[in-house]
Amino acid sequence: MIIDHIGFAVGDYEKAKAFYTAALAPLGIAAVMEVGPEQTAHGGHAIGFGRGFKPEFWIATGGPSPQMHIALLAEDRAQVDAFYRAALEAGATDNGAPGLRPQYHPDYYGAFVIDPEGHNLEAVCHGPA
Repeated sequence: MIIDHIGFAVGDYEKAKAFYTAALAPLGIAAVMEVGPEQTAHGGHAIGFGRGFKPEFWIATGGPSPQMHIALLAEDRAQVDAFYRAALEAGATDNGAPGLRPQYHPDYYGAFVIDPEGHNLEAVCHGPA
């Protein structure tokens, strides 16, 4: 897999949360993580759905927020750093320099850019340094 997780903005968080909780249940997909304004870059709420413990599908509100969020899985932290530099050189704008994001888990190392279409693109590594 190249995609670590994906998410998008919703207009009515509680309505969307209720919808996805019900609609995904028959697939064995449930809410596995919910974060509030103090834990999000955009100051809104977000909920991640998945099978087991890892959230792979996110919905979020609060803004301004990009239309789509896609996180690509990196093999190591050096790849995250290289992605960030290459994306900026290719025309992206900074949305979070490479670094640890311990609010997600202790080894979460990611970098965020906004692509030319306004989407939030991330590279993430989950392993230790």
